[in-house]
Amino acid sequence: MPSLAESEAPARTALQNAAGVGSSSASILEWPIYDLGYAAFLLGLRRERVRAWLDGCERKGKRYPPVIRPSSTGSSEVTWGEFVGLGYLREYRSNGMRLHHLQPVIADLRAELQTPNPLATAKPYVSHRELVLKLQADHGLPTSTAIVLCSGQTVMRTPETERFFKKVVFDPPDDGDALCLRPVGDTSPVVIDPQRRFGDPSVDGVAVWRLWELHDAGESVEEIAEAYDMTEESVNAAISYHEHQRQKALTV
Repeated sequence: MPSLAESEAPARTALQNAAGVGSSSASILEWPIYDLGYAAFLLGLRRERVRAWLDGCERKGKRYPPVIRPSSTGSSEVTWGEFVGLGYLREYRSNGMRLHHLQPVIADLRAELQTPNPLATAKPYVSHRELVLKLQADHGLPTSTAIVLCSGQTVMRTPETERFFKKVVFDPPDDGDALCLRPVGDTSPVVIDPQRRFGDPSVDGVAVWRLWELHDAGESVEEIAEAYDMTEESVNAAISYHEHQRQKALTV
């Protein structure tokens, strides 16, 4: 049976080709890169949680607006900018935080920075931290969900923000867009890059699900490494990452 990544590849390829993914006319943040289900799989989140962050939700008779999108669209296509923003929110969700408090701050950042995906740019985390601090104060954002904090005369990233920031490659580093993610951190060879393998997590240009499937079919790490001209450490990293994601998908 094909993996989730493999079975969705043709649909994602058609989606991206139709949207002009890879063309110079569209910002990388605007590229529709994933179906909602595959985005949830990569993030290790329930579909319902991802949908709520994208389009808002209703709980106990109260309507909560979208956190990531400017307004609800109902679309199951997730752009690269939206995916990166979802990755930021995920750092807080692991602490059990409710994130609707962030919505007005992100909405103001969207207007101030003139981008629909402010969390997918380096500006809130580097060059515009003072602006973020002001907006947090204006909206009474709880410290538990803050993006930045003031320490003496210095505006610093929170631990959650710092954890996310270290996983993202921005270009330029101080105010540019997110080009790719390193989901396990900058010490791992696993990368999620919308310009490679159609956004599938990969190592040295090879999709991690492919390396995992070869190993699951009985090939040794040494054999796989030799076939793809990779180090055994890289193959092991790919296999471990994909297995971890598969196990998460079974429990969320």
